[in-house]
Amino acid sequence: MKKVWFNRWFSVAYHYMNSIRNNEDGRQFKMYATHPDRSHMALQAADFADTEPVLNDDDYVEFALDFCKKHGIDVFIPRLHMYAIAKHVEEFEKAGTKVTVCRDLALLENLLEKQKFYEAIRDKNILAIPDYHVVNTAEQFMNAYDALTQAGHQVCMKPTNAEGGMGFRIISNERNALQDLFGTVTPYLSKDQAYQALSTVDRFNDLMVMELLGGHEYSIDCLATASGELLAAVPRRKADGRLRLLEEVPELIEIAHRIAAAYRIPFNYNIQVKYNQGVPKLLEINPRMSGGLHVTCLSGINFPYLAVKSILGEHVGIQEPKYGLLASHIEKYMIMDLGE
Repeated sequence: MKKVWFNRWFSVAYHYMNSIRNNEDGRQFKMYATHPDRSHMALQAADFADTEPVLNDDDYVEFALDFCKKHGIDVFIPRLHMYAIAKHVEEFEKAGTKVTVCRDLALLENLLEKQKFYEAIRDKNILAIPDYHVVNTAEQFMNAYDALTQAGHQVCMKPTNAEGGMGFRIISNERNALQDLFGTVTPYLSKDQAYQALSTVDRFNDLMVMELLGGHEYSIDCLATASGELLAAVPRRKADGRLRLLEEVPELIEIAHRIAAAYRIPFNYNIQVKYNQGVPKLLEINPRMSGGLHVTCLSGINFPYLAVKSILGEHVGIQEPKYGLLASHIEKYMIMDLGE
């Protein structure tokens, strides 16, 4: 029985562990999961769950190596400290643990820092990128805002190393402050509010100020071999509210093939694009399973399991997804298992 470990992941790792466990080949796995919060949802799908320490990169790598050796982990699927772990991947392999991480350190570093990847992909003619400026001061923010609005863009901003929607804000000067105060929480800020907040410090970490893309947003969930051969690319569109549509969009699938050929990213990864005036533009590429991958698995492709199967050296062929599926979800309460 193979042992698979997820370190500090999002709550959706609950679904990924169950996808691996309930695989189409009837293979038996023992799932391990750790998180600083012992009540975290992801741990509820694990056969073995434990609290992991909060450490810096080097100390965390030492912890992870010790964990793999102690428990005889066969496959390690990291999210936290991914780059530090990738630098030491050979040490994990010497301990008998395969790690589902991109081994191209320069590429991985670029993928984890949006500014660096935008600069790297700009001249490759793979897909368009939004107009953007990277700023570190409130004055630079104002200059970037003025340049983008003069170019005819609406403006948004996001930290260059943020995951998901963390730190994302839309700059709008046409909001009704009282309605916003009494309404639902929104990502909107006025230019003056953003400037005031950013002015509270002399300098801040890299912040990307960019054109706001007004069209449909897609996540293209990708599956590749250890050498980066693309096996599946499934566009998933954010529809109204909680609705998600698995949609066959030839130009997005072609973009996925071009990215795969150029970068050879292994295992599971996710390309996020958003349309503006009919043009798909890159938001980011996440070198890991996406937060919505469990929805894409409704296409009939067991992305988490097939990545594990691939890294174990077993053959995984080209996949044929089902398209035209509209999906949503509802909450379900469950009694938590917090161990002893």
